[in-house]
Amino acid sequence: MDYLEKILEKLKEWAQKLINDLLEPEREVEPELIPIPVRNPHDRR
Repeated sequence: MDYLEKILEKLKEWAQKLINDLLEPEREVEPELIPIPVRNPHDRR
């Protein structure tokens, strides 16, 4: 049951965020940063 409650809570958060974004389109949304793996030549052994 706890699992279902977590899912419902997450859906509520997403719905609230969507409603806020639709009602306030003038605000800038910060882009989500995507981590890019980089090979470090010093880490090779």
